[in-house]
Amino acid sequence: MRPGNHHLSLGLLLLLPLLPECLGAEGRLAHKLFRDLFANYTSALRPVADTDQALNVTLEVTLSQIIDMDERDQVLTLYLWIRQEWTDAYLRWDPDAYGGLDAIRIPSSLVWRPDIVLYNKVDAQAAASASTNVVLRHDGAVRWDAPAITRSSCRVDVSAFPFDAQRCGLTFGSWTHGGHQLDVRPRGAAASLADFVENVEWRVLGMPARRRVLTYGCCSEPYPDVTFTLLLRRRAAAYVCNLLLPCVLISLLAPLAFHLPADSGEKVSLGVTVLLALTVFQLLLAESMPPAESVPLIGKYYMATMTLVTFSTALTILIMNLHYCGPSARPVPAWARALLLGRLARGLCVRERGEPCGQSRPPELSPSPQPPDPGAGPLAGPCPEPRCLCRQEALLRHVATIASAVHSHRAAQRRHEDWKRLARVMDRFFLGIFFSMALVMSLLVLVQAL
Repeated sequence: MRPGNHHLSLGLLLLLPLLPECLGAEGRLAHKLFRDLFANYTSALRPVADTDQALNVTLEVTLSQIIDMDERDQVLTLYLWIRQEWTDAYLRWDPDAYGGLDAIRIPSSLVWRPDIVLYNKVDAQAAASASTNVVLRHDGAVRWDAPAITRSSCRVDVSAFPFDAQRCGLTFGSWTHGGHQLDVRPRGAAASLADFVENVEWRVLGMPARRRVLTYGCCSEPYPDVTFTLLLRRRAAAYVCNLLLPCVLISLLAPLAFHLPADSGEKVSLGVTVLLALTVFQLLLAESMPPAESVPLIGKYYMATMTLVTFSTALTILIMNLHYCGPSARPVPAWARALLLGRLARGLCVRERGEPCGQSRPPELSPSPQPPDPGAGPLAGPCPEPRCLCRQEALLRHVATIASAVHSHRAAQRRHEDWKRLARVMDRFFLGIFFSMALVMSLLVLVQAL
């Protein structure tokens, strides 16, 4: 062992018997200070030398955690650290007289405490004071740090749900002391967020503090208070993925019923299936959405989408009736043939098989069958000669009847094809209209998430 280390160890051994005496002396001084301070002290009165002087209380709030935000009952539950500082005129001493002791920690129930409460709390029971110690300094400065779980009222506006932002105020002030007796001021411009635990649903934007002086109807003197406004914005990622995105995809699927061939027999079934799917998502949305006077944004989107799908299904039924017009139907009106089968068909590129895009089939006029000329000879009656031309005329008359029937059948088929082509034009037209409407509505809602 080195000589220096040997002397150091020997010195420590000599000081060890004196250490308990030093600690005991400090403890005796603290007990003596405590007896001297509280010999004639009372915690029932304001600790001011002049009763006309207002006692200044500095309030500092640290947000630790958002426990719950109940949108249905409009109650916000927070875990806060509340620090209050004031000066007690009767708890002062000279540190030199007590061995340099400049601060002690004593139970908070022994000293006077300001009756600062949360004005907008919703607890049914009175809040019990936290049994924490206060730090008492030699100049009379008292610092009281106490944790608190607060349940305060908060007006929740869900009109922009799930992209909403909320403002919840926490107002602290004295319950019995007016502004001439107790003055409350915040420490700093905002509450501290240094120890905040992030919430999975809400993002905290800030918690500014504001001091107000109000006069209530019950009392003539002013009452100062400090309001901490908690600025929140909802994290909408879960709602977008689980509720909004499926509705967007379903709404874009609904107009495709107009593109489905009419002969498939599934046009109306597709619209009804999409409407049922939207109804299921609407029920899920109603369970997760808080009740409110105004309809939320996502609720408006669901109602608009369901209305759009309902109209598209109704129009699909009308177009199906046009498609299945039989041969006995009337011809397509002249205005519809010129406007819809002409210009609109060329604009939407609805063409027959083998017909180039941009050109429409010119309307065909069904030729009317020509009956045989009655002045050509006798049409009836027995022919006295075996090789008379009357027999050939009867044969021609039967051929003309058959040709007239064929022409009538072809005209009916052409009318039927015109109605089917008109149905295809209407399908193509409403496909573009409804798909554009669904796309614009979906983009307007999704832009809110950015």
